Amino acid sequence: MNHPFESMLDLPMERRSFFGRTAATLLGVNMLPWLEPILQAADPPTGKAKQLLLLTMRGAMSHLDTFDPKPGREVQGTTEAIQTKISGVKFGQALPKLAAMADRLAVIRSMSTETGDHEQGTYLMRTGYKKINSIQHPSLAAWTTMSLGPLSKSLPPSVLVGNGNEHPNAGFLDPKFLPVPVADANRGLENIKSPAYLSEDNFKRRLLLARKFDISFQNKYQGTELDAYNELYRQAVKFMGSKDLEAFDIKKEPENVLTAYGANRFGQGCVLARRLLQEGVRCVEVEFDGWDMHQQIFNEMPVKGGQLDQAFSQLLDDLKATGLINSTVIALQTEFGRTPKINENTGRDHHPGAFSFVLAGAGIKAGVVHGSSDDDGLTVASDHVSIADFNTTLAAALGIDTDKEHFSPNGRPFKIGGGGKAVRSVLA
Repeated sequence: MNHPFESMLDLPMERRSFFGRTAATLLGVNMLPWLEPILQAADPPTGKAKQLLLLTMRGAMSHLDTFDPKPGREVQGTTEAIQTKISGVKFGQALPKLAAMADRLAVIRSMSTETGDHEQGTYLMRTGYKKINSIQHPSLAAWTTMSLGPLSKSLPPSVLVGNGNEHPNAGFLDPKFLPVPVADANRGLENIKSPAYLSEDNFKRRLLLARKFDISFQNKYQGTELDAYNELYRQAVKFMGSKDLEAFDIKKEPENVLTAYGANRFGQGCVLARRLLQEGVRCVEVEFDGWDMHQQIFNEMPVKGGQLDQAFSQLLDDLKATGLINSTVIALQTEFGRTPKINENTGRDHHPGAFSFVLAGAGIKAGVVHGSSDDDGLTVASDHVSIADFNTTLAAALGIDTDKEHFSPNGRPFKIGGGGKAVRSVLA
């Protein structure tokens, strides 16, 4: 990745693309939206949660092998079901730690969606709206950032830990609501220091030269987006080297803490998420890839499920110990489920008909199970929950008004969460 100065000279053709791509190289992040002059806090939230943590299982996690097993049915395959701390409720055998703390969770077993396509399903999961060509919808994190503002004056209000592929980002909202991406928690924020060969004086001269090169573009595209970018860049340069950036450095954690979460990308991502929440980041999303198990699911699930079990349970323990569990709403989500039928490759295929999500933390009623799938986990049997309903539930836990209409640049009305109905049985 190039130094920030060099990125300014690479000007894409289209205006909005310019802002996204140029800022993507700035300190290794997208449109760093943490700066108080750019982003003013809205009224304080009225809900019990102040922060949002999303754990996104990319690839479509199997409900039958995790949070909605069907013991005694042929569809269960070789995954055994284990008893949880909630009477009569079982999880898949790869989740013993989460089973032991099920009384801290709210499990929704009646999710369904209208698409079995990864891109479409992931977009819907993050926005509450179907993907269309005419507009890009904001993610729930972007809506949350816009609605509640920052908690910290020095750190970004929203961070995405993972590759960020196909993420809708801020959608039609101002680019300042983009999440800061961290590709790998072990590396943290990259390119946050000037190159060793570049003195402070030389860096200042390069900035001055860049502004001279950029003057014609600046004059042609005056407006709020460009003003926000310019202020952002000035503040980001000032921010380089700040001690506040240590929040992104998980190497500051004791080795036993890193080990407790698991020596894998998801585990270390959860360590980073906890650090960022402690330092006042409003929204954090951690991606966990590898759930697209068309083959050998009964060999793959113990590995992936074990990593999820270790990291998520440790995260819940640490959030409880620090008191953050009382101010953070947590959602474990995936784009759709997987088929009850086991295919010829000993795997499960895409299945939007029924799957499970999990909630925990502030604003959430603990130790409950909402809805059910049928005997084979094929369809929703009771108390159906749509993706829009789920996102609306999260927004409600954060005290966000989900009935208010917001308008896109072309005048179309949208509601935060997707216009669904909050699942009141899981809200505290």
